[in-house]
Amino acid sequence: MRVLYWTQLYWPYIGGVEVHGANFLRSMRIRGHQFAVVTSHGSLNLPDHDEYEDVPIYRFPFQTALANGNMDQLMIARQRLIQLKLDFKPDLVHIQLSDPSAFFHLQTMTVEPTSTLISFHVSLPSSSSGGDTLLEKILVSSDWITANSKAVLSDVRHLVPDIVNKSSCIYGGLEPSHLIPQPLSFHSPKLLCLGRLVIDKGFDLAIDAFSKLIERYPNARLVIAGDGPARSALEQQVRSLGIDHTVEFCGWVNPAEVPHLLNTSTIIVVPSRCREAFGLVVLQAAQMARPVVAARVGGLPEVVADYETGLVVDKENPQALANAIAFLLDHPDEAVRMGKQAQIRANAKFNWKKHIDAYDQLYQKLLRDACVESK
Repeated sequence: MRVLYWTQLYWPYIGGVEVHGANFLRSMRIRGHQFAVVTSHGSLNLPDHDEYEDVPIYRFPFQTALANGNMDQLMIARQRLIQLKLDFKPDLVHIQLSDPSAFFHLQTMTVEPTSTLISFHVSLPSSSSGGDTLLEKILVSSDWITANSKAVLSDVRHLVPDIVNKSSCIYGGLEPSHLIPQPLSFHSPKLLCLGRLVIDKGFDLAIDAFSKLIERYPNARLVIAGDGPARSALEQQVRSLGIDHTVEFCGWVNPAEVPHLLNTSTIIVVPSRCREAFGLVVLQAAQMARPVVAARVGGLPEVVADYETGLVVDKENPQALANAIAFLLDHPDEAVRMGKQAQIRANAKFNWKKHIDAYDQLYQKLLRDACVESK
């Protein structure tokens, strides 16, 4: 099956969605599918045509053209996309919907008619609304829609009710880790927040919670791993609370090093404010048998089973975060049990093979449906 895989960013970017995309294509190619990637240049000066792991990559100035309203750029991008569709002749266009670039697919759908699959790996913006919007048009015109959590699927269906019968949840998954989980340390407990440093991640809430705990647990340390525009404000918050000697900002972490970082942590804290579609960090923590304290936001309660694999608390509530962390530190046997149960549950429910099987079967279904319609 020939698939045009459409995503906002791809290699050499290595964020969560980009790493998933590269792994996804690698696994699906083993199943016999052939891919070409449609993406953007992002903020880097990258060539229009590239290749990664024998998969051709075609980069377009979608965002620039739309933002500037430059008709010449819009026409050039449209013509390049038309030519790519004519040359590649895809059986399926699989769009990871996170930006307005899908507009160009809508504009070129009749050039090389093909099935369209839309996948959501991020939550809908809070400003999303129904009506005559680009989002509604692309969803209504697609053949199937997937979301990586039931929470996101519910939001999308609420926005566009007409898609209920052509949409489904396919949970994210992770390839098995070969790293052996290390015992949890409670003598010098390490709390870890991992992700992009933006306000939505709620790391300021974790800092507030930690400031309430440090007197009671003087050997505890908070590690904030990641980078982003909120870093300076978070560092200032730590200084103003007088806890800078107990909080470490370790900056951006290479994805390959994330399991090792998790493996040296005692509790993973995920205090997100909003728009947490699934929570890949929670799965990564589970693979290392780490208990998680997470906010009741988006898909997080689907991944963290409350009092089974971790603790789920109300969002934007530092005291609730502090209480949950204190419970795990005061009950090490429970923390260890939750971590081990998280690992078992992740391996059973969120494993990579199940994730790939689901998409492979959906690809085949869409191909069969297209063949029936063409007769």
